[in-house]
Amino acid sequence: MDVTLSEEQELLQQSAREFLSVECPMERVREAMDDPHGVDPGRWKKMAELGWLGLSLPEAYGGVGLDLLSLALVCQEMGRVLLPEPYLSTVALGARALMLGGSEAQKSRILPAVAEGQAKLALGQLESDLSWSADAIRLEARAEPGGEGFRLDGEKLFVTDAQAADWLILPARTSGSGEAGITLFLLDTRSEAITIEPVRYTDQTRKVCRVKLQEFEAGRDDVLGDVDQGWALLQKTLD
Repeated sequence: MDVTLSEEQELLQQSAREFLSVECPMERVREAMDDPHGVDPGRWKKMAELGWLGLSLPEAYGGVGLDLLSLALVCQEMGRVLLPEPYLSTVALGARALMLGGSEAQKSRILPAVAEGQAKLALGQLESDLSWSADAIRLEARAEPGGEGFRLDGEKLFVTDAQAADWLILPARTSGSGEAGITLFLLDTRSEAITIEPVRYTDQTRKVCRVKLQEFEAGRDDVLGDVDQGWALLQKTLD
């Protein structure tokens, strides 16, 4: 396998390092630790203008169309300075999940907004027993009469960047047990049925939250991928 960086990738890596050294000195990281929202709007806008928010998205959705190695190089430079922005949650997890499993309507509605810096996403899996297994997913999604949608009740713990997210991607139990019967939902955080609470965490440069859903009414358009087939999509996204 050839892992030599191309000239374009080397330039991207160097420009990312230079930008972040100026935009994210340690004093600004410390300021963000005390900010409950945890997002610098000005810096996020600049990242959008650089094309970073659509770095691995196709040009058809407003992205740049680069590969995942290029995305990894930028993430590496962000890690070097402890960038306190929801980049990994939005671009590497949320947008990737949409690309892998979203309908054309979902992708057309959300991905251009991600690339423009107008939409942020967060993905949450962990629940009360803090296990990454499929059996640990107990967020209940009951099918509504007539099959028009689902009603979700339960909570997710340690959801990174949920406080800044416009959309949440959450796996829920729709039927069966184990890996069977898990569905991914794409949920608008503006709903009054969603409560997002900050959680004190060891690494204070990251914002993590408890997400509670109480009788959240999700339509079929809120399903990401196929009903009962969400586990494979979740694992592919995390990989």
